[in-house]
Amino acid sequence: MTGVTANGGNDDARKRTQQSPLASKRAKESNTPAEQDRKEKYGGFFTLGYKEGFNQWVWYLHQSPFLDDVPNESKWANIPAATAEHTVLSYIPFLRKPPTHTQTGSAPPSTNGPTMSLDPSVDKEAVPVRTSSLGDPYGPRQWNSQMVKLDGKNRALNEFSVERLDEAHEHNLVMLHGYGAGLGFFYKNFEGLSRVSGWTVYALDLLGMGRSSRPPFRVHAKDRQKSITEAEDWFVDALEEWRVKRNIDRFTLLGHSLGGYMAVAYALKYPGRLDKLILASPVGIPEDPYAVNAAMPDPADSTLTNEFSQDQEATTEYRNPKIPESAKTTGDNNNFLNARSKGHESGHRGDEATPGVPRKPLPKWLTYLWDANISPFSLVRWAGPLGPRFVSGWTSRRFSHLPPDEAQALHNYAYSLFRQRGSGEYALAYILAPGAFARSPLIRRIQGVGRQMTATNGLTTSTIAMTQQRRENGIPIVLMYGENDWMDIAGGYAAEQKINEEKERALQSASDEEKRNDRGSAKCLIIKKAGHHVYLDGFEEFNQVMREEMMDVSRQR
Repeated sequence: MTGVTANGGNDDARKRTQQSPLASKRAKESNTPAEQDRKEKYGGFFTLGYKEGFNQWVWYLHQSPFLDDVPNESKWANIPAATAEHTVLSYIPFLRKPPTHTQTGSAPPSTNGPTMSLDPSVDKEAVPVRTSSLGDPYGPRQWNSQMVKLDGKNRALNEFSVERLDEAHEHNLVMLHGYGAGLGFFYKNFEGLSRVSGWTVYALDLLGMGRSSRPPFRVHAKDRQKSITEAEDWFVDALEEWRVKRNIDRFTLLGHSLGGYMAVAYALKYPGRLDKLILASPVGIPEDPYAVNAAMPDPADSTLTNEFSQDQEATTEYRNPKIPESAKTTGDNNNFLNARSKGHESGHRGDEATPGVPRKPLPKWLTYLWDANISPFSLVRWAGPLGPRFVSGWTSRRFSHLPPDEAQALHNYAYSLFRQRGSGEYALAYILAPGAFARSPLIRRIQGVGRQMTATNGLTTSTIAMTQQRRENGIPIVLMYGENDWMDIAGGYAAEQKINEEKERALQSASDEEKRNDRGSAKCLIIKKAGHHVYLDGFEEFNQVMREEMMDVSRQR
């Protein structure tokens, strides 16, 4: 495991800046000056050619095992999301034929009506798949894919779960993906995380994303802060309703990127439900003076562009010489790049992004589209047969470190989700300013996680008299970042410091028993040879770290 906590250390080493790896350049297929010039300008961003992109747009559906009921005239449109998800999950070790319900995403996107609407037909449900200990060395396990219906019209969450058989089920892990992604991106983690005895693993598609249903997204509040809260509630209320429907009392919550942001928002709104909170390269922690002030212009530059320009093949092989090796090993108390002192000196704003990760100017057209709430997926949908080519600019870099067949499957999966009717994606402009800075930064409120009032019976409601309430006794919070992460690692250390300071303040007047029972803690971990997508780039180390955190929960309860 690789870990480091913000407790002083080698200042000279930690003051060095982090050098981001350069994106590797692909070999040119033609030696003509004109062709080379064209590829230098555009080919690096869009790796699929026009013809290849159009062909992909046309023929993938003919390979689908789920298309028996799709009219022939629709088969040219796009690969169904159910097919793409099924293909990605087929790469899970020991699970050759994953269960895949077709209650949503069984048909290609259509302009004639809403897509991702829930089909309750029994024949659309998936049959759980069991792997025995004969073919599964960590089995027996049961794998399932289903839709969990929520209250209201067209509200349901897509769920994939792994349950250990022949043993008591005592703990639950729930995983939330990032913006515009889906649960299939965790395909490298399902098998490794479900090895832990006594645990059931769940992955969810956020409401309005992935293969969850896509009801219209609307914010009715006019006030700035209320509109932010309403956008957050759209996701976290659905998660809480899912918990109730699944009859889960407490669970460990893992969120990546936007999923990490929503995980914090959930913990603050629904206290008393989490055993541990794990944030994998979460968005929205640091404070940017532009993003939090509606009267000021939006941020002019950001590290966000590295998500689209960094080549993962370079990222996963690159050992950052500016990060001491001692900062990447368990048990060292060094603080990564002196981020703790930076967070303290900046008033805990956490606005110092990882040193060395370039902040690049944001194009004016990007800020215009962002403020107009035109999502990047709208451009993909409008692009028609050029859509696969546009998406390839991101997927070719993001998955360049994977075997070609897996990279292609993830490209198909991503494109199949990007093509769906817009829904939850429109929350982004309310939650983040251009450049991925939060309009209501988590650094201002994350210290409240695990320190709120709950009812003595475990319920959370403001209508219960204070005499019937008790304060939470803290929960462990883990922040994970990649060694080459473009996300705000320094913000993570500022959050760690703020959480630990809040614990110290809360325990000043506590009794000896309350101090013994307090479970609050915070720590930052660095995953070697990984970027923003730590769960995928460095999945082996990530899975090992997660298993240790899960076993820690087992020991505590």
